[in-house]
Amino acid sequence: MRIEKIELRHVKLILVSPFTTSMGTEYDEEHIIVRVDGEGITGWGESVAEGTPFYSYETVKTALHIMEDFLIPAILGKNLNSIDEAIQAWEKVRGHRMAKAGIEAALWDLFAKAKGKSLAQMMGGVKNKIDVGVSIGIQSNPDELVKKVEGYLKEGYKRIKIKIAPDSDIELVKAVRKNYPDILFQVDANSAFKLSDLDLFKAMDEYNLLLIEQPLSCDDIYDHSKLQRYLKTPICLDESIHSLADANAALELDSCRIINIKPGRVGGFTDSKLIHDLCASKNIPVWCGGMLESGIGRAGNVALATLPNFTLPGDISASKKYYKEDIVDPLFEINPDGTMDVPTKPGIGVEVNMKRLDEVTVKKSVFKNN
Repeated sequence: MRIEKIELRHVKLILVSPFTTSMGTEYDEEHIIVRVDGEGITGWGESVAEGTPFYSYETVKTALHIMEDFLIPAILGKNLNSIDEAIQAWEKVRGHRMAKAGIEAALWDLFAKAKGKSLAQMMGGVKNKIDVGVSIGIQSNPDELVKKVEGYLKEGYKRIKIKIAPDSDIELVKAVRKNYPDILFQVDANSAFKLSDLDLFKAMDEYNLLLIEQPLSCDDIYDHSKLQRYLKTPICLDESIHSLADANAALELDSCRIINIKPGRVGGFTDSKLIHDLCASKNIPVWCGGMLESGIGRAGNVALATLPNFTLPGDISASKKYYKEDIVDPLFEINPDGTMDVPTKPGIGVEVNMKRLDEVTVKKSVFKNN
């Protein structure tokens, strides 16, 4: 496959409602949409680097720099026989996994279309529907949170996740559990707490949580192993897992008993599959996290979640959860039974709405093979 043209679009999509976590409140989402053209075929991907360096050190600006100056020159004009050849061409670039993942995703779409396979088939997926959950930002009070939970349960979501932060924690858990004693329910701290908050997490142990996601520092593995010793509730790591090596270290230390796999965080679908396979070999369940992707990135997450060890509902909500107008057709919707259909057409399985994409584009750069 000769890589003839690559296009990068810095996009900004306005959220349906503000989304608050321990890192702050978001009103819009900035990402990079990647288009790769080769031999009459177009592949689409999405880099989930954001406008701020709060979840990750990567931002839209750093990702654009790495893509434009290092990643694109390494593959533009080249004949690639596989996605692995692109990954090998980028080996000298340390880190910057969100930048790599955006282009790699477009290559997965390109190669899947060339082979006439859906992205799920290309990855080795085994499901035609996936179980989905929903992530709820921090609310102003427990009553407001319970109302949100009620609405999402009526929509059919199989699992509820709430964001927590210091002083917005145990009371929220109590309120949800009191009203919904039997639902699949988990919390996400986004690295907001310390090991000295052990008593708080011991208290949460009493509320039958599915998991506690990333309670401690975003770059910690060791202290999580200390915390896990005192809890019956499984710890799930997110921000701490950037690679297969990180995942292996966390499992060897018993720092977590579940892993959240986000393709952007770990460098793409190829490394996501490696982490999935490692966890499967150790009977550690995984689930697919979300970064408020547009329909392009969401399509990739749906395909990834069809792999057999994605046994817990992921943060792969319907398009309308975050955006009034997405940039793909058809939109992703949740079925009444809490599942989402997996696209079956070649590649990502949805069409990019170019008019809508133009409307949300802040800046576009095109790189051609001369």
